[in-house]
Amino acid sequence: MSKNIAVVIQEDPRTTHRPVEALRIALGLVAGAHNTTVILIGEAVRLLRDDTDDIIDLDILEKYLPSIEQLEIPFILPKTFDRSLLSGAFAVQCKSEDEVAAVIQLMDCTLIF
Repeated sequence: MSKNIAVVIQEDPRTTHRPVEALRIALGLVAGAHNTTVILIGEAVRLLRDDTDDIIDLDILEKYLPSIEQLEIPFILPKTFDRSLLSGAFAVQCKSEDEVAAVIQLMDCTLIF
């Protein structure tokens, strides 16, 4: 039975490998037929931006982004995010903090990185 899962990424991908690893996990959850939504908070939005040169594990990120884009994994970003900074055609919704909290409450499971 598939579950509704949120993967919340709040760490800075310039200082730790965990955000890229979290995206890899989200991709695996989607492949397992779970309804997965990725929520990027703070500096984690850099994972989808054009300027990714200083991201740790950039080679791994570049390997997985095309699959994430093709599978249309839904992303939720802060309402203030400028969509023109996206590096591709990702399935992005911008929401307020209260709306993000409401989405998380509706999930069966939430993984926080």
